[in-house]
Amino acid sequence: MRIPISWLAEFVALPAGTTVADIHAALVKVGLEEEGSHDFDIAGPVVVGEVLEFGEEPQTNGKTIRWCSVRVAPAGQSAADGGADVRGIVCGAHNFFVGDKVVVTLPGAVLPGGFAIAARKTYGHVSDGMIASARELGLGDDHDGILRLTTLGLDPEVGTDALSLLSLDDAAVEVNVTPDRGYAFSIRGIAREYAHATGAVFRDPAAAVSVDAESDGFSVEIDDRAPVRGRVGATVFVTRVVRGVDPTLPSPAWLVSRLKLAGIRSISLIVDISNYVMLELGQPIHTYDLDRLSGGLVVRRAEPGETLATLDGQTRKLDPEDLLITDDSGAIGLAGVMGGAATEISDETTNVLVEAANFDPVSIARTARRHKLPSEAAKRFERGVDPEVAAAAAARVVQLLEELAGGRADSLGSTYHAHDELPPIFLPDAYISGLIGVDYTEAEITSSLIEIGATLEYARDGLLVSPPSWRPDLTHKSTLAEEVARIVGYSRIPSEVPVAPPGRGYTREQKLRRLAAETLAASGSTEVLVYPFVSSASNDLFGAPGHETVAAVKLANPIDGEVPFLRTSLLPGLIDVARRNLSRGLTDLAVFEIGAVFRPESGVTYGVAEVPLGAALPSAETLAELNASIPPQPWHVGLLFVGNSIEKQPGQPAVHVGISDALDTVRVLATALDVPIEIRQGTHKALHPGRTAEIVVPAAAAGVVHVGYVGELLPVLADEFDLPRVVAVAELDLGLLIELAARSVQATPLAGYPAATQDVSLVVADSVPAAEVLRAVESGAGDLLESIRLVDDYRGTGIDAGFKSLTFALRFRASDRTLTAAEASEARVAGAAEASRRFGATVRE
Repeated sequence: MRIPISWLAEFVALPAGTTVADIHAALVKVGLEEEGSHDFDIAGPVVVGEVLEFGEEPQTNGKTIRWCSVRVAPAGQSAADGGADVRGIVCGAHNFFVGDKVVVTLPGAVLPGGFAIAARKTYGHVSDGMIASARELGLGDDHDGILRLTTLGLDPEVGTDALSLLSLDDAAVEVNVTPDRGYAFSIRGIAREYAHATGAVFRDPAAAVSVDAESDGFSVEIDDRAPVRGRVGATVFVTRVVRGVDPTLPSPAWLVSRLKLAGIRSISLIVDISNYVMLELGQPIHTYDLDRLSGGLVVRRAEPGETLATLDGQTRKLDPEDLLITDDSGAIGLAGVMGGAATEISDETTNVLVEAANFDPVSIARTARRHKLPSEAAKRFERGVDPEVAAAAAARVVQLLEELAGGRADSLGSTYHAHDELPPIFLPDAYISGLIGVDYTEAEITSSLIEIGATLEYARDGLLVSPPSWRPDLTHKSTLAEEVARIVGYSRIPSEVPVAPPGRGYTREQKLRRLAAETLAASGSTEVLVYPFVSSASNDLFGAPGHETVAAVKLANPIDGEVPFLRTSLLPGLIDVARRNLSRGLTDLAVFEIGAVFRPESGVTYGVAEVPLGAALPSAETLAELNASIPPQPWHVGLLFVGNSIEKQPGQPAVHVGISDALDTVRVLATALDVPIEIRQGTHKALHPGRTAEIVVPAAAAGVVHVGYVGELLPVLADEFDLPRVVAVAELDLGLLIELAARSVQATPLAGYPAATQDVSLVVADSVPAAEVLRAVESGAGDLLESIRLVDDYRGTGIDAGFKSLTFALRFRASDRTLTAAEASEARVAGAAEASRRFGATVRE
């Protein structure tokens, strides 16, 4: 929200010399975060000038310029820059006449964008200044001609400071308004907050407007037969009629200036007035061309198949939940969001119907998002608008239409008000002090609540607090405690870290997920976060190892229509990360992501449960229904490696990444989680058939449990994704790994006796997996075997075709004695015998 300082000063007393920084500091004290500041970025001298004469001078480039004589100071007096009172100025515009009052920027002035004005020789003359257009002054987008002050209804003295005249010397502060404080989307609300912070006297602009309660005769019907969540769409609807307006009159400079500083573009006088009142009081206003209406107004929900042409030129297909403003011709506006083109104000409008209403926040928020129309009106309605300000806002619009547009108020109008008062909140004695941790006095509590506009009634053991109409966010005693802390001052709250109650903290799963992330980061990988939205093709390619089609959740309203599904694998996102980084010159990558994937069960419909309102704790049945409406979302960990694992350096060639890097990282992760994984030959439709491994965990009941896979992308896929030929990836079910992880880690005692090492080479058919042979040797060698690892896989001279020689390094150790060579050899022979029994292996001498 942007707040012009001069506008704020109308409703709260600002001390002389108050700066933007002072206002920001005050508003921060009451919880309004500083966002920035804005001004017109103009420095003087900028004055009012009078065109005395000019001559048309055609140029060789086909352009005709005017060589003008302009008075910039009263006759015989020095101008604002100390120079002569009459200047010669070159001007390329042709929309002004002799005698016009214009804005002249004299040498030394600086216009928006840092454009410095100086006496310059151009077109054969020395132009001693510049006659400015509205766009050059930052007042609008009009650059067709210079700004004639007579068109603004102004006839100032020559030499007058134009910055002050046009309110270009004003500035605005900008604050971030949280969603629960919609009242602060107005000058009225910000002025009240400034008064809370400083103790300055607040003057309510709504109370200063004379409200005509006798307007009637205009038909308005609220026909909401299908309220959303039981909430009626419109509870307040005020209309007033103004006749004889002149919509072609210009908006006054002060109004244009304030709208500009507030971030709203000047459009036309009537539209500017409605926007001005919206900013001033926080009440969105809509104006209709009364002569283009057919009968009275009806507020209702849209019919199936109904459409509406809105003010932005779009024809929108309406939803039955959309709340509409209609007349006898049909829909003429999306209530609280945007009006319709059929009743738009135009230059021919003479009679205006003013509407100030209060609409249900949920209904407006859904309509705005459904139609992607984040209007200024919707932004306020969806956060809650004061229902008691509508009549004052309508009267304020009427007042400005009379003053600025030459209109006259008519007795025709209507007032509908069926808004319930906010329910009182019981505030127990000592509750606020106990919650905040500060000993507030009774006077501090009551004065703070009264200051925010609440009314108090003493009750047994506490207070009954009725929130003001503009504070629908005050719904619980805790929100009252926050208000007291805010008004008294956050500085009263001590900066002490509370002691955590015993028995709380991270769950086992949370601790192990963090351990997994820390382990992967420590091993040299970089964690990334990726959007979970993918295409159907990506889910089909990576969602399952085989060629089956996986079930996936499709979003009803995706951010991007090309990726409307929730991911079933982390790999598509990691591939996008790699492609983006490679395009920016980062060629060596090791990245990982820990996140949820979405694995719906086939034939189950999800997302059908109704989300309850947040006003009360949902029941166990409601929570069960919500959980049943959500697909399973297991935690996975994904890894991707591309480029070099070791850079080329003197004496060391570059080492390219491959499946071994992914396997090593998976082993490190499994060790950190204390999960005994096994690596087996595997297949995956997106991975190289000869360089894919399946990761399993031995389980007593199930034999083995599949927990993921490791491999290298198919080269054709790597090329399709604009990646190098070798891309190593891995994906593991982290939730399953955590479930299988040991509950406690047993330390291995240090060996006290020396080890005996031996090797064994076994010849087996090349179709037999090396891991299976390793497990057979391990099983047969017995308890004396401390470790075994594959050190060679040989196929060539001396080995028959269709066979391979696998060499294993064995290490034997006893915990109570030094082994003899004979004992180690006996265990080695037993291991080889078991491999021979299972796979027909023979010992290679």
